[in-house]
Amino acid sequence: MTRAGGIIWTRVALIAGVVGLVELLCRLGAIKPLTMIAPSQMAFALARMTAAGELTAPAAYTFTEVGAAFAVSVVAGGALGALVHAQPRLRRALEPLLASWYAVPFFVFYPLLVALFGLNALPLIAIGVIFATPAMMLSVLSGLDRVPRVMHKVARVHRLSHLLEVRLITLPSAAPHLFTGLKLAFAYSFIGIIAGEFILSGGGLGYGIAYAYESFENRTMYALVLFVLVIATGVNGALHMWDGRLARRRGRI
Repeated sequence: MTRAGGIIWTRVALIAGVVGLVELLCRLGAIKPLTMIAPSQMAFALARMTAAGELTAPAAYTFTEVGAAFAVSVVAGGALGALVHAQPRLRRALEPLLASWYAVPFFVFYPLLVALFGLNALPLIAIGVIFATPAMMLSVLSGLDRVPRVMHKVARVHRLSHLLEVRLITLPSAAPHLFTGLKLAFAYSFIGIIAGEFILSGGGLGYGIAYAYESFENRTMYALVLFVLVIATGVNGALHMWDGRLARRRGRI
């Protein structure tokens, strides 16, 4: 078994062990049904909701918002990160603010965002962008810092155009940090949108979870929670595998 395979199986065994322990505690009554239902019951409820088509509308609502927030944050964070990296004085001024960004309770700006964009999905998308963009910016800054200076000199010696230098030197050198930025941007977009739907929306998966909680519909609530966890883990896992594949490819060059 390869080292990578061993890591994957260890991860699977750990998750299976935790799920099995929770299942056992729920079945024995150590965890009360009003607190949490067994993971098998969550999966059964999720399968029933999926077969009945109950997830289609809220999932489409949430994923549209997450996709829009993720795309905007990646583009804006990448462009702003490159701009700040090229301006050392601006970077020294902004870095402390970026480091403390997530201490600010951005949900208090929701009324202002509603006034600016209207009572629709745009305020929630804006919150997702506000959450995710700084993470992408910091990853871009870290990635550009890792590009060896000698490689820029090599590009000048070979008279590469700026676009060729970016494609052949900058992007391959910064790729690990850029993929970290992609994963963080997705995670923060997802967190911002789901959290916003909990308290600020009339639709989506976050709203469905909050409504089920207030109605004491534990099966529906935990089914939706399980669905959110599966989707978030799956997307991050796919990005991680893509990053690993590119890293192995770079190692062969």
